[in-house]
Amino acid sequence: MIEQFFRPATLTQATELKQRFQENAVWFAGGSKLNAVPTKTDRTVAISLSLLPLKSIEWQDGILRIGAVVTLEALRESPLIPRALYDALGFVYSRHIRNQATIGGEIAACQREHALLPVLLVLDAQVQLASNDVIPLESYLAAPDDRLITHLILQDPFRRCATRTVRETADGWTVVTAAVALTGNNEQRIAVDGVGCGISRLQQIEAKNLSGEALEKAVSQAVKPKADLLGSEEYKRYITGILVSDLLTDCRQMGEE
Repeated sequence: MIEQFFRPATLTQATELKQRFQENAVWFAGGSKLNAVPTKTDRTVAISLSLLPLKSIEWQDGILRIGAVVTLEALRESPLIPRALYDALGFVYSRHIRNQATIGGEIAACQREHALLPVLLVLDAQVQLASNDVIPLESYLAAPDDRLITHLILQDPFRRCATRTVRETADGWTVVTAAVALTGNNEQRIAVDGVGCGISRLQQIEAKNLSGEALEKAVSQAVKPKADLLGSEEYKRYITGILVSDLLTDCRQMGEE
């Protein structure tokens, strides 16, 4: 339970507070994850990011930079973002949650469902940390920790990209979310969530440059879902293969328009 609440005015102050309280402290942005199961925090010190200059969405030398404290709804309303990211933001069904949750919080929460992460992975997103280090989002997700994310960086946000989610109801648990993108050199990027151990890029399949039934089969064999109330293992394998193949077709059609 939060017992102390700090609202630093600078990044320096924020990082100094984290160094002071160490594992007892947690970063606090929108708070939608810290106050809800299953990501509810048991730490006692909250360091608010509300006063920090991390709320901008801007182009800098052809690169899209998004402050970590930008809410999902503000991001969705921005004319600067690509269509696929707009679609993915809509997977967070509740407008109330979108008005509260932040893009940095969505990345750092390590929650069960990752509605936004597949599309960010296929766009080769990077994260900038308070230390000014810039690392691939994929590297951060492989070893998430308490480092403060300050910006999300998209160096090629308007590459051909499509994403889709499959769920029983609009606000129900997700069966699978997938995203596919094609780089300027027609290299594939494929990411899926919900049918295996968390969010993952299917890099071995990307390298084969498959399509159609061959791609469906390869994806179905690559994912490792578990049967549950959302469907059998066979169903999840099948629907994931179909979904990825359809998204690749969507991406290729974008190049023909």
